[in-house]
Amino acid sequence: MRRKIPSIEALQAFETAARYQSFTRAAEELALTQSAVCKQIAALEEMLGIPLFHRIKRRVSLTEAGQVYAREVRENLDRMERSTLSIMAHQGSGGVIELASVPTFATRWLIPRLPQFYAAHPNITINITTRSDPFIFTDTVFDASIHFGSGVWPGAHADHLFGEEMIPVCSPALLERQPCPRPEDLIRLKLLHLSARHDAWHKWFAAAGASDLNAMVGPRYELFSMLVEAARAHMGVALVPRFLVQEEIRSGSLVTPFDIPLQSEMGYFLVYPENKQASTTLQAFVGWLLGQAEQYRQTLQP
Repeated sequence: MRRKIPSIEALQAFETAARYQSFTRAAEELALTQSAVCKQIAALEEMLGIPLFHRIKRRVSLTEAGQVYAREVRENLDRMERSTLSIMAHQGSGGVIELASVPTFATRWLIPRLPQFYAAHPNITINITTRSDPFIFTDTVFDASIHFGSGVWPGAHADHLFGEEMIPVCSPALLERQPCPRPEDLIRLKLLHLSARHDAWHKWFAAAGASDLNAMVGPRYELFSMLVEAARAHMGVALVPRFLVQEEIRSGSLVTPFDIPLQSEMGYFLVYPENKQASTTLQAFVGWLLGQAEQYRQTLQP
């Protein structure tokens, strides 16, 4: 039976017009006449049996159904484009891995190590998109995800990479201006917080033997990378995962006033669908990443 799928031209016209909320701008991008775009969208609406746009005088806006359909069409067109570019680039050899990752892990730990992977696997490309929350793989284009949390992910296989220990860091100049002989003295440096870890400082002070402190005061940032830069800019003391600041500590741009780690109950995991376990392309990445994680864990041993 023939599939009930609109033409790619109609879908492109609709997606572009939806993105700009303008038939004129869609026509300019697609190198078509405005009339041609209008006809494509009208034919699509006729096929679907519902209007996708409100048409008021010379302005158009998406209907509620149009908003939902535009999002789904855009995701599928993006998926088709990635697949097309992949087969063109690799000419049938190697492959592409679509990887989701928590943001700072990708920028501070994974990407600096990727040249080693590409040296061993020049025919494999890894596309990285930042995602912080779990998702259902069948609803996305992703082949795998690097996730912080527990190893439980329905319908997926999870490989533990390493745990997380948080340490306080600040600029040496800040610590020189305001010496902190005791852990509780860090309060005077201004505490920098991660928005998603509102109680991290409270837990760290408890682990350091300091209590009854107001550890909630101080600016909040969305990403660990922001905390690191704020600490480097002498704005306060940040509590961040040790692996994210190894280079800064090594270079001396950041110091650890107290090497008292706060151990997390959760960790970093590489997660991928169970039906991807036979993929030779993905398994090449899995094997390499687990080896890199093992090397990192060894550096943490006394």
